[in-house]
Amino acid sequence: MIQSSLHVAIIMDGNGRWATQKGLSRTAGHRAGAEALRNIAEAAPDFGIGTLTAYAFSSDNWKRPPAEVGALMTLLAWYLEYETPRLVANDVRLSVIGRRDRIPARLRHAIEFAEAATRQCTRLHLRLAIDYSARDAILRACEQARGAPLTLEWFEESMGRPQSVDLLIRSGGEQRLSDFLLWECAYAELVFTECMWPDFDRLALRQAVSEFRNRHRRFGSLPPKRHQIYERWLR
Repeated sequence: MIQSSLHVAIIMDGNGRWATQKGLSRTAGHRAGAEALRNIAEAAPDFGIGTLTAYAFSSDNWKRPPAEVGALMTLLAWYLEYETPRLVANDVRLSVIGRRDRIPARLRHAIEFAEAATRQCTRLHLRLAIDYSARDAILRACEQARGAPLTLEWFEESMGRPQSVDLLIRSGGEQRLSDFLLWECAYAELVFTECMWPDFDRLALRQAVSEFRNRHRRFGSLPPKRHQIYERWLR
């Protein structure tokens, strides 16, 4: 069982722009982004994070130039092959969400190996979204209905019992969800930062979690005091 409960989702944006600003190739930016993810995954449990879901490759990313897509697929495979022993040593369970029928065989095998090797780890659940689309996940769940009455419980079962996101962080200055965990983010707190992902570090994570903890989450209800005032007014 994972020891902490906070679910944080991260859209790791800005790798390419970070590299361009430094006169480097976009591939170098993605490599730096992988290093940043390693550092954030190692820091996450210290801030009460039990599940960390990172948007590594969206289904729309197939539209990028073939050379960049190929480099990303190779980098993801290398990352999983190289990092799996370190994940085990740090007690981090890894799993991947998204389609697997379109990714290269090397990456698919690396995913299967990493998932099997880390299945019993409990300090952190690190989830990578690869060839992932939230709209596609919702459509596939709907297709399973086959005319049956839809209920919230049945639908979530069809989606694999998704864990609601508490905090979503997007680096790189953009302020949108980009088809990421749309169902799970129904009541997520959103934090957007101008920081490019390769520069996102432990301090930036701590600041984002601190901002989250200072917000009041009501889930459509009222704070206790306001709720009591409202009830008195009704009487």
